[in-house]
Amino acid sequence: MRNQYSYPFDESWSTEELASVLSFFNRVEEAYEGGVEARVLLEAYEKFKQVVPGKALEKTLGREFEAASGYSLYRAQQAARERGNGRIRL
Repeated sequence: MRNQYSYPFDESWSTEELASVLSFFNRVEEAYEGGVEARVLLEAYEKFKQVVPGKALEKTLGREFEAASGYSLYRAQQAARERGNGRIRL
């Protein structure tokens, strides 16, 4: 059930960086809406961290994303780390 909401982002990001961040947000949505392979979510998270290396900005984006969508970036990536292989669904 994808609602219409705005994704948090930094206007200074390049198109490629924005695509990496949005890909991670999309994998988190998939984890909540039907499931996603843990490996796929973690790969998206690694690309996200290349764009957002600092914890402060990651937490800010996570709070903004959760406020808009109801989905937690942190919970999704933690579930994927715990699962390792296989599918996660939150």
